[in-house]
Amino acid sequence: MIKSRRKLLFVFFIGIILWFCPEPTGLEPMAWHLFAVFAAIILGFILQPIPIGAVAFIGVTAAALLGVMDVKSAISGYGNSTIWLIVCAFLLARAFIKSGLGKRIAFLIIKSIGKSSLTLGYAITFSDFIISPATPSSTARAGGIIFPIIKSLSSALGSEPGTTARKFGAYIMQIEYQANAITCAMFMTAMAGNPLIVELAVKTIDVHITWGIWAMAAVPSGIISLILMPYLLYKLFPPEISKMSFAKKMAADELAKMGKLSLDEKVVIIVFIGALLLWSTSGLTNMDATVVGMLTVCVLVLTGVLNWQDVLNEKGAWDTMFWMGSLIALADALTKSGFIKYLSTNVGQMILQAGISWLPAFGILILVYVYSHYAFASVSAHIGAMYAAFLAVAVAVGTPPLLAAIAFAVLSNLMIPLTHYGGGAAPILFGAGYVSQAEWWKLGFIITTVNIVIWLGFGSFWWKICGLW
Repeated sequence: MIKSRRKLLFVFFIGIILWFCPEPTGLEPMAWHLFAVFAAIILGFILQPIPIGAVAFIGVTAAALLGVMDVKSAISGYGNSTIWLIVCAFLLARAFIKSGLGKRIAFLIIKSIGKSSLTLGYAITFSDFIISPATPSSTARAGGIIFPIIKSLSSALGSEPGTTARKFGAYIMQIEYQANAITCAMFMTAMAGNPLIVELAVKTIDVHITWGIWAMAAVPSGIISLILMPYLLYKLFPPEISKMSFAKKMAADELAKMGKLSLDEKVVIIVFIGALLLWSTSGLTNMDATVVGMLTVCVLVLTGVLNWQDVLNEKGAWDTMFWMGSLIALADALTKSGFIKYLSTNVGQMILQAGISWLPAFGILILVYVYSHYAFASVSAHIGAMYAAFLAVAVAVGTPPLLAAIAFAVLSNLMIPLTHYGGGAAPILFGAGYVSQAEWWKLGFIITTVNIVIWLGFGSFWWKICGLW
């Protein structure tokens, strides 16, 4: 408690110091003061003296009290349609977990292809991929569905933290962490911070990324990463057990216990497929993605798969609404105040005066953006602190706007595995105790770097074909 209070006081202290620092030449005092509040909130996200939802709400309240935002602007983010899309996606994820469909999918895939450690790695990877469009909480996906399965399997094979960790457990924990990050990058609804990116892209450079555009841009590169990653880890970090006949038997036993598909599971399958079809064809149907999300929740409630108490108890959804809504409101206010334009113009001019063309400048910005994630314990904090600013600078130096928006969007997820604290799934998977910090960082750096090459190499080529730039 004392440590948390010290952190909180430090956040307030930094905010006050920035507030009273002279504003840079050419920037309005109001814009600088708004930045001081924003910077304090991001620092609060990093240090987390209290939950980030509380940090964000206190920050946006402070902005209103200090007069740098009016009340209407301060609460505008909570009514944002993208916020409600992610809330609905959280509730769809709850239906996956509650009905048991998420586990059934994983066990079916393990039963089908889990004959060796390598194919089991692909089974877990494929399981995460299948359920990712409907689970915006990467923590829920990895921790609530996948982790209990791989932990049970590891224990059954005699692989526990310590001397037996490398038998199997260490390998499969890394597989899930890497797969989880890649699938986060593939769909707008696969990670809670992605809709924030969508909103920041609109407010910063007026680029609109729909669910369909995101998927079209990200899925091909994602599939390449998902195919390559398990094999690469198998070579870099091989498990001692290669044959895995037990896995198929375990999956078959668990499926036998679950019995036939329940009515709830059938409903969730229909709702899930329907949502994917409507999201991916929104350009043809003109059906808003948020309305589709709301429709899925209505069907789940009306069919009894979810009850209203389930909706009220989905803490992740409401916590996300608080912190994301606050950041969207502040980001909008920062843009309107002229701060983002001031920053991008000045930094862009510095780069141009140095004689650097847009392509190498964009490459430098990408590398700084990705590898600065070592300093962040929250993907959302990283996005909130750096996405809009780096996007604005990239466009200012001549990078095609949609290319910049998409590239920073997917890389915001692909950088997660760099550390053992880089994403929501990390405390669960690293905390299991199978992989040392040194190995975790080493593998995270290698896989992240390989993914950058894939997504900016093949990805840029694919985006050009699709006409995204």
